[in-house]
Amino acid sequence: MRLVVQGRAISIAHLTHIHGLIGGSTQFMQIAEHAYYLPTNETNIEEVQSFCAAQQIDCALVPDKQRLSQFGLAVMDMDSTLISIECIDEIADMMSIKPQIAEITESAMRGELDFAASLRKRVGLLKGLPESALQRVIDERLQLNPGAREWIKACKENNIKTMVVSGGFNLFAHHVKTLLGLDYAVANTLEIIDGKLTGQVLGDIVDAERKAQELTKLRDQLGLTAKQTIAIGDGANDLKMMAAAEIGVAYHAKPVVQTQATYALNFVGLDGIANLFTA
Repeated sequence: MRLVVQGRAISIAHLTHIHGLIGGSTQFMQIAEHAYYLPTNETNIEEVQSFCAAQQIDCALVPDKQRLSQFGLAVMDMDSTLISIECIDEIADMMSIKPQIAEITESAMRGELDFAASLRKRVGLLKGLPESALQRVIDERLQLNPGAREWIKACKENNIKTMVVSGGFNLFAHHVKTLLGLDYAVANTLEIIDGKLTGQVLGDIVDAERKAQELTKLRDQLGLTAKQTIAIGDGANDLKMMAAAEIGVAYHAKPVVQTQATYALNFVGLDGIANLFTA
């Protein structure tokens, strides 16, 4: 096993303290600028986890066999995972109804509402919005989360196919696909007539079940096994997708997601995923 610790707050004093909690003769080795690992046979790391959380450091106990080279597919959520915003909330801001929609979004991400029903409710509130508002969100507000480019670069270097599967919308998902050079993108389609949103979503909603289905469908098409897959998300609608993968990574996620994920990253960027598997 290897204990991977990472975060901008990390210091030599932190590493020394963590080493004292774990014990052993081997010292920490550096992976990246703010990431280190320690080979260990210790499996009880509750003290380390508590200390790291208090110091805003991510830590994870990773089996030695888990390396980027073993994976062939990484499937990722978009809103608040690959990008820093919830697109539908920013669209709503164009109509001055962001608080109402953001409250529904937050509740859905915590798993308190049915995702498909909540999405239809939110989209219904956008009826009449000019299509040009969607492009404004891209131009003015859409930003990649820290480490996104580095994570995708690591995937490409290890021949890992990449797909964004979003409960959001095609326009944004395909923009992110192009921006990062992803291999595949799946998302919902907003109905637009005469240049305005109708308040309807076309076709089946990309909900939790659909996300998992898209992962397994592409996995099988690529001739991969479940052990060769990684899924990354932040909301309750990502849980089935993460459960379908060998590795589920909760990225700055809701508590319900963190408790069910293989690994949780709360302080580092998406490049921290690569650090887990390259030590």
